[in-house]
Amino acid sequence: MLRAALVFFVLGLIAIMLGAGNVGGVSLEIGQTLLGVFLILAVISLVASLVTGRTPTTLP
Repeated sequence: MLRAALVFFVLGLIAIMLGAGNVGGVSLEIGQTLLGVFLILAVISLVASLVTGRTPTTLP
């Protein structure tokens, strides 16, 4: 999800630089929304792991 947010953000910046304001604005908005969702889920995951006291599992 973070990768998608960054891709939309970069596409939006490029589109705005090239003069496509509408496409750039939409891409930036999507990127900001996805980034916000990612950050919220990351904080919830961090808090849940601290509360339960479980450590992340590692793959063999």
